[in-house]
Amino acid sequence: MKKLSALFVFLLTLPCTKTWAQGCSVCTQTANQLGEKGADGLNNGIIYLALLPLSFISVLGFVWWKYNRRVKSS
Repeated sequence: MKKLSALFVFLLTLPCTKTWAQGCSVCTQTANQLGEKGADGLNNGIIYLALLPLSFISVLGFVWWKYNRRVKSS
C-alpha cells in the first residue's frame, strides 16, 4: 500500500515538469523583454533555484516523519 501511494504521488507530479514559474510583475516584464526563448530560460532558472530548498525541506520532512513513526511504535 505504501509503495502504491508513493507511486501515485510520483505520477501526479510527473506532468508538472513544464511549469510556468513567472508570477511577479518584475519577472513577467523581464520575460516579455527577453522574448520567447529567453523567457523559457528564465522560467527554467526559477524552477532550478526553487528545487534545492524544496528538496531539502522534503528530505527533512521525510526524516522527521520516519523518526516519529519509529519512536511511536517502540
